[in-house]
Amino acid sequence: MRNGSTLFVVLGLLLAAATGQWRQATFASTRPEPPRRSIVLNGSWHVGQGGLDRMPDTFDRTVPVPGLIDMAQPAFDEVGKKSAQRDAFWYRRTFTIDGPLPPNAILKLHKVRYGAKVFLNGRLVAEHLPCFTPAYIDVRPFLKGDGQANELVVRVGAHRELLPPEIPTGWDFEKYLFIPGIYDTVELILTGAPMIRNVQVVPELESSTARLVVEVVGGSEKTRFRLAADLREARTGKQSGEAKSPVVELPAGGETVVDFRVPIADCRHWSPEDPFLYELRLTSLSADENAAARAFDAVRLRFGMRSFRFDRQSKRAVLNGRPYLMRGTNVCIYRFFEDADRGDRPWRTEWVRRLHEQFKTMHWNSIRYCIGFPPEDWYDIADEVGFLIQDEFPIWLLSKAPENPSAEKIIPQYRDWMRERWNHPCVVIWDAQNESFTDETGKAIQAVRRLDLSRRPWENGWSEPQCEEDCVESHPYLFIRGWQGKEFFRLSEMPKVSGRPFLHKRQQAIEVPIIINEYAWLWLDRQGNPTCLTDKIYENLLGPNSTAEQRRELFARYLAAKTEFWRCHREVAGVLHFCGLGYSRPGDKPRPEGGATSDHFLDVEKLTFEPNFAEYVREAFNPLGLMLDFWAEEIPAGSKQSTRVFVINDREEEFSGDIRLKCAKQGGEPVQIAAKAVRVAGLGREILPFEFTAPETPGRYRLWAEVVDPRTGRARSLRNVNVVAGLTPPSPSP
Repeated sequence: MRNGSTLFVVLGLLLAAATGQWRQATFASTRPEPPRRSIVLNGSWHVGQGGLDRMPDTFDRTVPVPGLIDMAQPAFDEVGKKSAQRDAFWYRRTFTIDGPLPPNAILKLHKVRYGAKVFLNGRLVAEHLPCFTPAYIDVRPFLKGDGQANELVVRVGAHRELLPPEIPTGWDFEKYLFIPGIYDTVELILTGAPMIRNVQVVPELESSTARLVVEVVGGSEKTRFRLAADLREARTGKQSGEAKSPVVELPAGGETVVDFRVPIADCRHWSPEDPFLYELRLTSLSADENAAARAFDAVRLRFGMRSFRFDRQSKRAVLNGRPYLMRGTNVCIYRFFEDADRGDRPWRTEWVRRLHEQFKTMHWNSIRYCIGFPPEDWYDIADEVGFLIQDEFPIWLLSKAPENPSAEKIIPQYRDWMRERWNHPCVVIWDAQNESFTDETGKAIQAVRRLDLSRRPWENGWSEPQCEEDCVESHPYLFIRGWQGKEFFRLSEMPKVSGRPFLHKRQQAIEVPIIINEYAWLWLDRQGNPTCLTDKIYENLLGPNSTAEQRRELFARYLAAKTEFWRCHREVAGVLHFCGLGYSRPGDKPRPEGGATSDHFLDVEKLTFEPNFAEYVREAFNPLGLMLDFWAEEIPAGSKQSTRVFVINDREEEFSGDIRLKCAKQGGEPVQIAAKAVRVAGLGREILPFEFTAPETPGRYRLWAEVVDPRTGRARSLRNVNVVAGLTPPSPSP
């Protein structure tokens, strides 16, 4: 047992210091392997409504689990907000267990909001307040085996205000509905003892080994056991390695940590470009020399051989020891929960997979799961499709919000969140909060960060980064000025904008790499109408009578131009647009202002992007990127013009090709006005000077730089410009 006892003491002391008391740790997110069984209790449950302390007389409706309460049939009124009709929803179902009960029976509620109270066979079992991390409940004393019926009842709080203000509830200033429900899987875990409670796989790339840190809980008798690890390629089943731990002697009721390694033959690293996964089968076996070896417990889990960190000097992410540029989007799943077109889609595996595959078509390799966690299947799919996930805990306070999460309440939830996800290669950043000025999340980070032996970096919103290994987020919303009642921003001002985005004072406590994960402030709903945050901006840019097509085209071009700007200045580790999935809320009663943000889908089921977005923004995220550094809105007819074209290469391979400068009058054929050859080193940047003569004929023109990469297709950087007769040319730039 290599370093096992020492590690267990460290973990225990950390938890004791963090919570002020000893607290049993939770299970890892694993799949059962015989002799372990898992009875999945998903499906149609009966549900009724009532008070917090009295079970309803009737459960007269049905609701899917996982899902939300607005999916009940017949439907309830006034869900997602405080209502005089109820304070709680009561879920009920029955199930049976074949054969006798094993030594351990654990009920896992993956995610429930807002607060769960569990009854089994008429007896109160436990209460679980966290809304985003799982409940693991020992139900063995309350359970019936041998085919007898078991009745499970889960009381769910009907609205977020029922929870104490120090408990995070996922407050969001831009949401209107906070819909409760059992919104992830419910399962009953049945197994023997010693029982495997948690597995942390620590990839060690340099030695091609997987370090296994396994928490094991003993049974009612003293036991001698060892752990056997069988490692295979997840897709093919081909064995890649095997190992056994030393023999461990565990006293009755004891627990320990077993720490050993598995060498991996022909080790293959995981990345978004090659999302290669391994499957580990881990078994606790009897080590009694006087008896045949038998399995007490076994689990399966997937992982990837992947390392991730940030480099302060280069300002870049480092994936598997090599610099890596992050390009991506955001998913606001809890906003999508209140979308009229949501339905059952967040729980349909094929739809979630198609969503991530559609994101891939945009040249994205990263996603921030923003202000909230989706169901656990999403992380499995991100592992398989290949995305880097910035996993953001749902805390958003700005300077003041109706909840005030405390470190004391956050720490155990951060700990359980980490333990649930730390074997997912997709999860590369623990994101403690969004846009909040608070000391509480920093305290919580310091209490738990050492638990993750892979040392993932943390992000702490608008509060201080907690160490030099972390990163900060920036939201350079240039167009926000008009919404704030200030002078409206114009693209012609871009030459005055620094390539290093704005940071709040607290974020500058330690200089660490920056991720831009929001930057547009030009949202349109799915019908092409401005949101409550952007109506004034579009009126300023296009006038009071613009069409949906005009707005969509402008949004896509401006978003592409800003994407190019932030990417090509190379001052940030990642550029993630906001957002790939959210809600679309047209203005109507009783909320005439409509939604605040939106995504870019025309058809949510088919996942059809708005065509302008798909065309222009896809090109702006091409790994071979361009920025035409030309921002004038008007130029004199026939004038001599100078500009630059930035060319960036996110790939490790060198690129050689031609950059072409083209021009076309609105509705006319394009004309090439200049061309230059370029050679861009892997992960490099080149800036090419260009000169051209403006057209002699006044009118509305489009100017663009263009390159074609045989691997990733065409990339363009486009600008619209008015060519005006009689306009005095500006003085040449020094």
